[in-house]
Amino acid sequence: MTAPDKLDAAGPGAEAPDPADATPKVRIRGLHKFFGEMHVLKGIDITVASGSVTVLVGPSGSGKSTLLRCINELESIDAGRVWVDGELMGMREVRRADGSVRLHALTDKQRARQRAKIGMVFQRFNLFPHMTALENVMEAPVQVKKVPKAKARERGVELLERVGLGDRLDHYPSQLSGGQQQRVAIARALAMDPELMLFDEPTSALDPELVGEVLQVMKDLAADGMTMVVVTHEMGFAREVGDQLVFMDGGVICESGEPAEVLDHPAEARTQAFLSSVL
Repeated sequence: MTAPDKLDAAGPGAEAPDPADATPKVRIRGLHKFFGEMHVLKGIDITVASGSVTVLVGPSGSGKSTLLRCINELESIDAGRVWVDGELMGMREVRRADGSVRLHALTDKQRARQRAKIGMVFQRFNLFPHMTALENVMEAPVQVKKVPKAKARERGVELLERVGLGDRLDHYPSQLSGGQQQRVAIARALAMDPELMLFDEPTSALDPELVGEVLQVMKDLAADGMTMVVVTHEMGFAREVGDQLVFMDGGVICESGEPAEVLDHPAEARTQAFLSSVL
């Protein structure tokens, strides 16, 4: 199978959301992604309700991180549709006189506006090493949203206190543990006031004793009603915090449902094999 023309490829299930439905925070239909000849996402359909936590699990190379990056347009898609808050991401639909629909790519400025409402936390913290924790958190609001420095500083202090680092404002990344750096990264993402948070294996680079402090911040965010999509191997977090558990393998969703049900009673053989290796 060759990569389809993404400007024409609606694909099955790529219809617009039903306006009669409550608008989900994220809706994905018929999503395909290729890297050259490698077909890494094969017709993904997923819905994330507003205020919910969806946890993506599966073996390495199953497409979980690529799916996250397609939601916030760090990766372009080759077919299908992604909506966030009912808004089509990365493209606009133009209906022709014959009734067919043509997709046109948005401008970089339009895409940046869409991306601004989505926060992302990566496996590696990606902090600026020459900036303090507070300066890292302030940077994007000041540079991107043109927030006055005094206001950005006030908000930065508030967010660092929220993640338990009120006493580390003037510390540089090299002076912080991995868990502390990841909490700064979470505060930095929150500084842009996102409506959706994406987490790509946020604890996998941490020493085991530091994992809990990061997961606690994420639990607190969930309790506050933040919509989250999380790629993780932390099954305890999935069970305790997740509203939806999605198991991916080979670029497809093999199984999804309420976390305890999927973890305790997996229906698919691939899910059973994966869980037996990690639980």
